[in-house]
Amino acid sequence: MQDQNLIESESHEFGVLVREEIARRRISRQALADMARISLSTLEKALAGTRPFTLASTLRIEESLGVKLRHGGKATTGSDTAPEDMGAYARSAVGWIEGRYLTLRPSFGTPNAIYAYLTTIRWLPDDGHLGFAESERLDARFEQGGHVSMPNLSGHIYLVTNTTGQHRLMILGRPTIDGVLYGVLTTLQVGPGSQLVPAACPVSLSKLSASDDASMGLIMPESAIYTAYRDRLRRSTADDFARFYPVT
Repeated sequence: MQDQNLIESESHEFGVLVREEIARRRISRQALADMARISLSTLEKALAGTRPFTLASTLRIEESLGVKLRHGGKATTGSDTAPEDMGAYARSAVGWIEGRYLTLRPSFGTPNAIYAYLTTIRWLPDDGHLGFAESERLDARFEQGGHVSMPNLSGHIYLVTNTTGQHRLMILGRPTIDGVLYGVLTTLQVGPGSQLVPAACPVSLSKLSASDDASMGLIMPESAIYTAYRDRLRRSTADDFARFYPVT
């Protein structure tokens, strides 16, 4: 009861600060409720002042936003919150995405083949956001690395490489029930001579456990793993995670 009375006395000020954070980050109340694992109805009533915030809900909201809103009147961000231009996500809210991923895409140089390599996503404490790096690519000199954006407005995940203004972008949907990320990759393909040609293709990322040993490299149709990799990659477009519109 003592905790409840304390939260009631701070509830109005806390609500004002929460509304400011929602506006500043341009996220919806539903998104905040989902991140904080509270119902939208509970959040709406507390923000409207018709019921006080509970201690549990304030802690969850602060954890989700990565800021401390109580006891001071102003929100103070630390290194555990990504910049706004990456989605202002809190480290505690994105831990689920960290790990090693088997990455599949069509081969650009070998018809009908699938290119498989590793993508690692982890929190970069010195930078205060998620980063990614590729490895185990046959063409190691083209391995990519960059930052991860996760804005709540679209609900998508963006793996962005920016090398002196030259961009490569991977747009992924939220993970399926089996933990796979599907989407589209846009990049530059090596063309004749020194020419670089814009290219796009479906892509899938499947999280690997520490003991998983997936096949990497160029997967040809005669490979034993080819059918499983092909079927997984096809889900990107078959299940409408990404669309390609040809000119007719």
